[in-house]
Amino acid sequence: MVDSADVRPADEGRVATGAPSPGRNGVPGTRTTGDEDPPRRIRDRRAFWLIAPTMVILAVVILYPVFRALYLSFQADRGINEATGRFEPGGFAGFDHYLMWLTGNCGAGAGSCPPGTLGADFWPAVGVTLFFAVVTVSIEVVLGLWMATVMSRNFFGRSMLRASVLIPWAIPTAVTAKLWFFIFAENGIANKVLGTSIAWTTDPWASRFAVILADVWKTTPFMALLILAGLQMIPRDVYEAARVDGATAWQRFTRITLPLVKPALMVAVLFRTLDVLRMYDLPAILSGTSGSTPTTTVSILVVADMRSGNFNSASALSTLVFLMIFAVAFVMVKFLGANAVRTQDEQRKGVRK
Repeated sequence: MVDSADVRPADEGRVATGAPSPGRNGVPGTRTTGDEDPPRRIRDRRAFWLIAPTMVILAVVILYPVFRALYLSFQADRGINEATGRFEPGGFAGFDHYLMWLTGNCGAGAGSCPPGTLGADFWPAVGVTLFFAVVTVSIEVVLGLWMATVMSRNFFGRSMLRASVLIPWAIPTAVTAKLWFFIFAENGIANKVLGTSIAWTTDPWASRFAVILADVWKTTPFMALLILAGLQMIPRDVYEAARVDGATAWQRFTRITLPLVKPALMVAVLFRTLDVLRMYDLPAILSGTSGSTPTTTVSILVVADMRSGNFNSASALSTLVFLMIFAVAFVMVKFLGANAVRTQDEQRKGVRK
């Protein structure tokens, strides 16, 4: 008789001594962690050097203009030195440019900026920009969600529909703006169809409606595409289980579709909101680039100030635009879940709650 205590697993000695245990067909198993560290460090080092050129290019292309604009925003405009009669740098101006935009005070004894000047148009431009952001994004969310829901179903010609829907989004913004400019011209298609003579490009509310309509027509497919990607990640068996439980179509939409598509929906809302906050092409082509138009956005003010030769104050304004966009992005990412990339298990937990 052999004592059972004397019988040990064949690999026990190997494990105790740190030797690799035999794998399938006698092939040695995985090496210890100490043997893997040098190759892993080498791979990490190679990866770093592979992405280093790209990071350098991004630093030059992105970081340098940002810091250059920030530096210029604290500098006074160049002026003529009365003693030498030459243009010379204005020196350090502090927060004068920022105060000019935020308070509407043109300084140098001028007091409040007179109506029609860029300094007086800042807050109206901020209001117009936020108005465009709220209205266009809200409409695009509703239409994009509806379009994505339709395109997620199985029907004949679905691929053709998906491709055709993306055509407005693929057209360059300048071309889109020019197309709608012809439609909303005084003798354009819109007035001929409606039998009216509305000044679509000069009337305050008509011009804003024209910009909103053009933007919704162009960018709703982009919103629908992002939402569609989120819808296709939802398992079909979730809907089948809801049908078996007797859930109505509205209950399936509110209890399953909306909670599970929320991460993709919030990312789409974030992208579109940031895009609208820096809108320039559509209102500039439809209504003009002067600061006194009813569709003037803050980006139009930046370009108009640069065309006037005020690069330092334009840099201050662009910095304010950046801070506004950063604040909106921070709120959406931190509190509204725009960065939520949840697994299907987490999504199911959210639905059950």
